[in-house]
Amino acid sequence: MEKTVEIAVIGAGLTGLTTAFYLKKKNKDFIVLEEKDRPGGVIQTRHENGFTYEEGPNTGVLGNPDVAELFEDLDGLCTCEVAGDNVKKRYILKNGVWEPMPMGLKQAVNTPLFTTKDKFRLLGEPFRKRGANPEEPLSEMVKRRMGQSFLDYAIDPFILGVYAGDPSRLLTKYAFPKLYNLEQTYGSFIGGSVKKMFQKKDEREKKATRKVFSVHGGLSGFTGALWKSAGEDRIFLNVKNIEIQPEEDHFVITGILNHEIVTLIAQRVITTTGSYTLRSMLPFADKKLLLAVEKVKYARVMQVVLGFKQWNGMELDGFGGLIPFKEKRDILGVLFLSALLSDRAPEGGALCSVFVGGVRREDLLDKTDDEIRRIVEREYSDVMRLKEFNPDLFKIIRYQHAIPQYGIESREKLEALEQLQSAYKGLIIGGNLRDGIGMADRIKQGKHFADIV
Repeated sequence: MEKTVEIAVIGAGLTGLTTAFYLKKKNKDFIVLEEKDRPGGVIQTRHENGFTYEEGPNTGVLGNPDVAELFEDLDGLCTCEVAGDNVKKRYILKNGVWEPMPMGLKQAVNTPLFTTKDKFRLLGEPFRKRGANPEEPLSEMVKRRMGQSFLDYAIDPFILGVYAGDPSRLLTKYAFPKLYNLEQTYGSFIGGSVKKMFQKKDEREKKATRKVFSVHGGLSGFTGALWKSAGEDRIFLNVKNIEIQPEEDHFVITGILNHEIVTLIAQRVITTTGSYTLRSMLPFADKKLLLAVEKVKYARVMQVVLGFKQWNGMELDGFGGLIPFKEKRDILGVLFLSALLSDRAPEGGALCSVFVGGVRREDLLDKTDDEIRRIVEREYSDVMRLKEFNPDLFKIIRYQHAIPQYGIESREKLEALEQLQSAYKGLIIGGNLRDGIGMADRIKQGKHFADIV
């Protein structure tokens, strides 16, 4: 097969599908090539034994207006499900006890999570000098502004929940640009947050409610709706060995589909895959620039899905619980999925996801399934006050390239990407190696790509 198109999109994950959806709305001529035999990337919903669970991300956040607008555009094809009010209840484990995560200054002052010294430091946070080092690790910024116990029992578990990472290796400017800009713009986390609360928002900005969302029936309904809307005939699945070569005024993209060569001739190419795929996909690119991009570290993470038809553990009344690295546990945290979303478990039952591994405990990913089961049984039964560990659903899902870490290599990586794109007009390199790791970030990037090509 040989086709000539205006735009070729590589990858049919959330970024690629969003790009394709908006290209279709703009009546652009495009084709998407995907290596896997299904669309959606890591997003994959499973229904088994009365439970509905995700093999990839479990939820997203309505963190920008683009997410809300995409659901508006998909009206009738899938239905956004916003988590209930109990999503605001989040827990941090300290000395074997779940403590509520403080959601405001008053709670922060009263919680046993932080030392008295650091609580007094918190009162002085609005008056501290802003940082002068744009390459400052998140851990140093937090200790400088708030103290060690805030790092240990607020930021560290939060980082484990978002990045499965290490705050000493993540740079605030790249991993949490909004937090970095709060300090740089307002001189304070607290003062900046208060000022932003009182800033007027237009109607579009109000759509970014920051609420946690999924889709009724699972997130595959979301990516499936994008796939159908973008045009199933425009998205080619199971295309192996994808390779891009630049010509004078176009690109030649080849791949293998059903043992036959597929060739696309495109004026523009958008890649939405991981940094580890680029060397084979862009054989023409400068090796030094590719090396700078490949330095991106991906956390290795394991999700263990547990389903109970009859739940006899602690009350599941919140989003879930995070476990600080300081607690020296073999799990990162627990997500209370059946407490957040409808129809995830039978009546009276429970569905939870337990996370294992991450940047600082990658050794756990090398253990056997039997060893992981024993670890999860021991840890989960303890922290969830479960008298008997006899789940009706037990699934281990391993991710070798789960979450890119925006660390010390970030500036060099972004500069290398810009040089590659400047050297080859019409090439756009996207995906979660830049512009954020969340579902909202992927949607925003995909829509942006459709706007600029």
